[in-house]
Amino acid sequence: MTEPPIYAGVDYDLGAEETPETYPTIQAKLRQGLEVLATALDAYRHPAIMWTGGKDSTLALYLVKELCDDLGMTPPPAIFIDHYQHFDVVHEFVERWSDRWAVELIYARNEDIGRYVETHGLEPGDDIQVDALGDVNRHHIEHLLEYEEDTFRFLLDTYVGNHLLKTVALNETLESHGFDAIISGVRWDEQEARAEETFFSPRHDPEIYPPHDRVHPILQFTERDVWDATWDFMVPDVVEGYPEGHHRPTAADDLPEGITPDALPISPKYFDGFRSLGSEVSTKRTSDEPAWLQDLEGSTERAGRAQDKENLMKRLRELGYM
Repeated sequence: MTEPPIYAGVDYDLGAEETPETYPTIQAKLRQGLEVLATALDAYRHPAIMWTGGKDSTLALYLVKELCDDLGMTPPPAIFIDHYQHFDVVHEFVERWSDRWAVELIYARNEDIGRYVETHGLEPGDDIQVDALGDVNRHHIEHLLEYEEDTFRFLLDTYVGNHLLKTVALNETLESHGFDAIISGVRWDEQEARAEETFFSPRHDPEIYPPHDRVHPILQFTERDVWDATWDFMVPDVVEGYPEGHHRPTAADDLPEGITPDALPISPKYFDGFRSLGSEVSTKRTSDEPAWLQDLEGSTERAGRAQDKENLMKRLRELGYM
């Protein structure tokens, strides 16, 4: 696709000037999310879902699947960006649940960098030679990022590394599959650069990315809301035998009888004390407690992420980052 999806006729101002408090209950937040998704599924010709295996995008995927089941539709495919630095359990999680939910899983990879890393036996943090890469990556490095060094580090949570490993990989997937919309699990309260997003957000500059729209059905959720919706709605719905209203487990072995962690649509890393999932080498656990039991209101959700990328989030999002 080379033209923006103006045929969709969506309201790009929907959600402007709103906050999570605009939707005061979980039911109101879920209702708004489903309305946004219903509009998107009707408006776009070839949408996809961005799925990281994290709590936010898994909730968004669940809502898409539930709505598609109700409508008798096949869910859109899910795009998983493989940046070569994931925790192994994240790979296992998305493969397990894409199979259970019968969702097509598409891997987006910057294969140019992948080949270089494999050929040279690189580890995260090692240097990559700019002039050894292909035209697309060099164009992004030299012209969009305006990066002037001869090398950059093979690390996800850096300015150059993040853009090439995630955004360029996503762009190539959008173009090769002709997707006109990406359903994403970003939230207003998650990061300052996302605080002014709207439910339907245009990405129409062909000089930066294949023209498409972003659809944000859970913008209105806080981190606490995501966990409330996960434990109170998603888990009892999809895990056979899970009792409604069961207490929030304090560990992986604190589950109802007969329920194992593999039966849950929740990444095991959240039981291990991670609140945000990034790369294996630059994301740290924030507590000994599971994510949902931590001080969600009094501490920063993405504090476990390397902060080089976090501090440059606004610019990265202008260039196509989620």
